Amino acid sequence: MNGAESIVQTLLDADVTTCFGNPGTSEMHFVAALDRIAGMRCVLGLFEGVVTGAADGYGRMADKPAATLLHCGPGLANGLANLHNARRARTPVVNIVGDQATYHRELDPPLTADTEGWARGVSAWTRTAASAATVGLDTATAVQAARSSPGRIATLIAPADTCWDEGGVVAKPLPVPPPPTIAPHRIAEIARLLRGGEPVLLLLGGTALRSAALEDAYRIAEATGARLMAQQFNGRVERGQGRLPIRRLSYGVAPSLAELAEFRHIVLIGATPPVAPFAYPGKPGHLAAPGTSIHVFARPEENMPDALARLADELSAPKLAVPRAPQGAGPGRGNVTQEAVTQTLAALLPDNAVVVDESVSFGRLFFNGLAGAAPHDWLQITGGAIGSGLPMATGAALGAPGRRVVSLQADGSAMYTVQALWTQAREQLPITTVILSNRKYAILLGELDNVGANAGKVALDMLTLDNPAIGWVGIASNLGVEAARAEDMETFADLFTAANRRPGPFVIELTI
Repeated sequence: MNGAESIVQTLLDADVTTCFGNPGTSEMHFVAALDRIAGMRCVLGLFEGVVTGAADGYGRMADKPAATLLHCGPGLANGLANLHNARRARTPVVNIVGDQATYHRELDPPLTADTEGWARGVSAWTRTAASAATVGLDTATAVQAARSSPGRIATLIAPADTCWDEGGVVAKPLPVPPPPTIAPHRIAEIARLLRGGEPVLLLLGGTALRSAALEDAYRIAEATGARLMAQQFNGRVERGQGRLPIRRLSYGVAPSLAELAEFRHIVLIGATPPVAPFAYPGKPGHLAAPGTSIHVFARPEENMPDALARLADELSAPKLAVPRAPQGAGPGRGNVTQEAVTQTLAALLPDNAVVVDESVSFGRLFFNGLAGAAPHDWLQITGGAIGSGLPMATGAALGAPGRRVVSLQADGSAMYTVQALWTQAREQLPITTVILSNRKYAILLGELDNVGANAGKVALDMLTLDNPAIGWVGIASNLGVEAARAEDMETFADLFTAANRRPGPFVIELTI
């Protein structure tokens, strides 16, 4: 057995069964090992940002890591933006990055780079393998690190000779410690706070946004008068009919300040303190009102469902029936507007879908507007690095087999990783992509005003995408995905319904 074979078998034994890859010369022995060791599903991405974004979507839905296979430091660098998003989502990912053979590196060939340095910015664990004899154990340690709560990125750099040399040893899976539980005194402290009668917000993130944990959070709120809200950026939220709805903190500074103004206390449950996404002249960075006390009840790595259940019991909060959410008025009609698209999505979303949201400016109404839709999981961009939507949908379809994925995608950010459509076609994944085609970076037009910039024609031309216009039907078709354009709500509803009944991918260009 060579080192590469020991990597593959060690991954499989640790239940890492999917690998998203864009390999090069240094990874050829890993590729060859796939023929000799059965069980690994390898999915080709035509750009490393697709590979890493797909691993993010897979990990969010499967609750276990996928592996990525990347070519040397520059290949890793191409995938860093979506690894940044995965880190912010607390997604488990195991990166296998090829490198120059240990004895060849000193010659400084073209692809030589500070691969470890680039990896550390997005990784909780980084190591460069030293030999074929130890690379299997390195792999097992990487999986252990990735699986550690709340989900982490682990990067193993494997020089070529550690893969082609004989003497590989398969390592047994290493134990993964369970998420730490909340100390009893913290339960008692927050219970006292909630009984104090002052306005309290429970700000939720992470696994506190799974349906069972949300039910316990509602018990607490109902028993004490506290309010519930999700932080703005979340890896996964379980929602829709049969689940309790939760609103997200708004993106903009002004609405966020208004939403938080009434609270004297904010209790963080898997969330981070609310801050503005950017600094703006004359506006605050902290969004909580002056004098608000911030309390950490459960950190992201701690067992939030257990903490919420124990807090609800401490408060003797009764169980609650899940009310049926109000039904919408059916699909929108006429011209394409934010309200009409939201209404149509709420009415026609398939049961048990996975929604991947990179709708950016046009989709500000979508999250709250789909609270009464069919049961679904909501995945969103978490680190602000656009270009995550199409790859994330690709990985989510593989991480949640049998479920339809609905990808709500702004046109500008879709161009960052458009190659994901080719992978969707190659794998025949059940994904409906709605390209929201306004042919501009609309969010940045608003940001010009927010930062007080005085924009003229040259600046505004930098934010438009209509010269030349991007033809999404042609792009998708050329990448193997059938596509059609909608310019009114009736056409969109018909296309959306038909697309969701298909076994494979479909793209709808919605002109907005």
